[in-house]
Order: sequence, then structure tokens, then C-alpha cells
Amino acid sequence: MGPIATATAESRLRTHVETLERRLRKRDEQRRAMLHIMGDLSEFNKRLANQRKAMLHILADYEQDRRRLAQQTERLDNSRRALLHILQDSHRDKLRLEASRKAMIHIMGDLRETTAEMQRREQELRDKQEQLVQAGKLATLGELTTGVAHELNNPLNNTGLFVGNAVDKGQIVRELRHAMQQVGKATEIISHLRTFGRAASVSREPVSLRQVIDRALSLMQEQLRLRQIDVTVHLGSEEPVVVGNPIQLEQVFINLLTNARDAMADSPRRAIRIAGSVTSAVVEVTFADTGHGIPSGLERRIFDPFFTTKEVGKGTGLGLSITYGIVKEHGGTISVVSRPGEGATFLIQLPLASSDIKEASAP
Repeated sequence: MGPIATATAESRLRTHVETLERRLRKRDEQRRAMLHIMGDLSEFNKRLANQRKAMLHILADYEQDRRRLAQQTERLDNSRRALLHILQDSHRDKLRLEASRKAMIHIMGDLRETTAEMQRREQELRDKQEQLVQAGKLATLGELTTGVAHELNNPLNNTGLFVGNAVDKGQIVRELRHAMQQVGKATEIISHLRTFGRAASVSREPVSLRQVIDRALSLMQEQLRLRQIDVTVHLGSEEPVVVGNPIQLEQVFINLLTNARDAMADSPRRAIRIAGSVTSAVVEVTFADTGHGIPSGLERRIFDPFFTTKEVGKGTGLGLSITYGIVKEHGGTISVVSRPGEGATFLIQLPLASSDIKEASAP
């Protein structure tokens, strides 16, 4: 080989090495970007802690407002009973009629003031409920952080492995394509977390329950895997579509998965079965677990706000209460069947979307 050919080969080799170095520097920049994302997650955890503190204040305000509303309701009942007594006395004694009329005027004034106050309190309670739903969602995100961090760690490690293989084996295009797929996976996880963490709007749209359940499982799958919980999903051949808010419905299914996960903490067999069926007007979805079940007599209390059978510090008692409220807002029902030692089965019924709405939403 002549000097010119050797120089040409060296030039090509040098160009190839420089190209590899530029690509490696680009991979390093992407890796640093992912480290920044992990830093953002840490900052997000701090914000979640602040949100939890805010939730405690909201809960205190909620309880105080509820007591005030009870007092106002009692005052209204007393006023109504007093009005009935006045009306009865007016038929017996004409002399007392004038006094009764004056008293009735005062009572009606009190009734108007009380009614206006009750309406204002009810609006405040609705606002507090929306804040509680959002706070509960952020608390759920806090519990998911460990599993999500592990899921993000996998594509990061795989990215480094693929880049290393590209350098060692020279299979640059194929390995870099694999690395980009892992980066895309991490980006998708972060995007899903941000979407779920936003405050849900009050808008309603046709929603595929199959997609909502899949998204809920994608956030919970790492926690379920680490606890060796087997999940099976059987929703039938027909697509279950309802009209609702997808983020709120996703929160319902995440709350039920979290509840089932905790119920099976020390069970010898850990499995969750999700089944669904569609009738002419209703979509039914069941969540069954193999935990120890609900203690007898508590089936009707588990949906009450602040009620929990967990140890102090292990739960706020809001998960199932928020779930109950969201299902009711969507025009549905939720109930539970449980026998101690045989697990619990939650049944959700939601109105089926009409054919016109399904066709209008179809692509």
C-alpha cells in the first residue's frame, strides 16, 4: 500500500474516530440531561412533602367546616320546629296571633340567613373536596416515587450498556437505536407522571376504561412486581367506554390497586384479578384481591372520610372516600363484598356511553 493510500486510510479512520467521539459526547450530554430529570424528581418529592402538609391543613379546615355546617343544620331544624309550633298556636289564640306573626318574621329572617350560610358552606365544602382529591392524588404519587425511580433507572442503565456496546463492538447504529428507545421509555414515564399529577379539569369525554386501567397498572407495576403480586385483567371482547374524566378515573383504579396491595402485605398468596363486562346501559368492573378481607361490620364504613384500618401513619383514610366521591360524580356506584380471610371484591358500575357519543369520538 502506497503512502497516499495509507494517508487516506488514516484520514478516514481519524474522521470515523472523531464521529464516534462526537456521538459519545452527545450520549454523555443526554445522560447528564437524565440526571437533571432525576434531580427534578427529587425536587418534586420535596414539593409532595409540602403538599402533604398542606393537605393536613385542608383536612383540619374541612373538619371545622363540617362541624359548622352541622351546627347550622341543627339551627335550621330548630327554626323549622319553632315555626310549626307558632302556626299551631295561631289557630288557638287570636291574641297570640300578632306576636306569633312577629316571631315568624324573625324566624324567616333567620331561615334566609341560615340558608344563605348553608349554601356558602356547601360551596366551600365542595371546594375543599376538590382540594382533597388533588391532595390525595399527590400523596399517591409520593408512594409511587420509589417504583418509578427504579423504572427510570432501568432505561438509564440500558442506555449506558447500549452505548458501551457501540464503542466496544462497533455496532453503532443498532445500539444507538436501542439507546434512543430506552430514552423514549423514560420520557414516557415522566410525561405520564406529570399528566397524572396535574389538577383534573371538570370536563367529560368518552373514556376507554381499558386504557385507563392500563395506565394505572403502568404506574403501579413496579410496586406490584416488587411485592410479588400477580395481576390478571379480563375486560371481555367489547370495548367498555364511559363518559367521564380520564385522570379522575385513573385515580380511582390506582386507589383500588393501592388498597389491594396493602391488604395483601402478609398474605401467602398475592393476586389481583380485574374483570369487566358490558350490558346495555352499564359497565361493570370488579377488583378482587386475595388479602385477609374486611373485618365483619366494617363494610359500610370503609368509604367514610378519614376511616382507616391501617396503623397510625400508614394511611389517611381518604383513598376509598375519594374513590367513592369520584364514582358518584360519574353517575356510578361502588360496593364491596368481603369475607374475613377470603379477600375483598370491589364492584364499580358506571353508565355506558351512548352509541352516538362513541361514534362521535371515534377517529
